[in-house]
Amino acid sequence: MKFLVVEDEFTTRLILQKILAEHGEVHVAANGREAVEAVKQACEDGELYDLITLDVIMPEMDGQTALKEIRDLESLHSIAHTNRARVIMTTAMNDGKSIMAAFKEQCDGYLVKPIDRAKLEKFIAERRAI
Repeated sequence: MKFLVVEDEFTTRLILQKILAEHGEVHVAANGREAVEAVKQACEDGELYDLITLDVIMPEMDGQTALKEIRDLESLHSIAHTNRARVIMTTAMNDGKSIMAAFKEQCDGYLVKPIDRAKLEKFIAERRAI
């Protein structure tokens, strides 16, 4: 499996990398702009991400905006819904408005920090099943 961790906070980024590295290749982006560029390159190379963890609040480009641009890129490259990346939003905020906004932009899940390993691994297992 191929993963993209998009997280500006160092400790959370390390935790996510460690968990995901047990399941496959992990790339890292420190903000939404880097994430969009990584997904664009993956689409052009035909080496799509299986799962992306995407922080909501980041510098340069927030997670909500990055998610919209990622989904637009997947559409532009005619990537079938079943082949697109599963995007799991991560944040310290546990408010309904943020959660609903993320799902409106077609995220596949939402994890509140600190990251619950079992919940993250459930998303990985679900992605493998597709």
